[in-house]
Amino acid sequence: MSTSITLKNIPEPIYQRIKLAAKRHHRSMNNEIIACLEQVLAPRPVDLDAQLDQARKLRERFAGPALKLEDIIGAIERERE
Repeated sequence: MSTSITLKNIPEPIYQRIKLAAKRHHRSMNNEIIACLEQVLAPRPVDLDAQLDQARKLRERFAGPALKLEDIIGAIERERE
């Protein structure tokens, strides 16, 4: 089932951006607006395993020497001097 709506009072800059995007994506303005709405409103499933994997890779990439609490406290005290 499809439903129709009418958009009124679209600011000219937004109208022009929609028109340009529709041309760039080879779509009608109506289909471009639908695509924009889907992109913003459609829920995206979150792949927790992929996000955790990415976080682990970043941690490995930027891992430095392991810090001990004493090292951190010492650095803070040196900065205060």
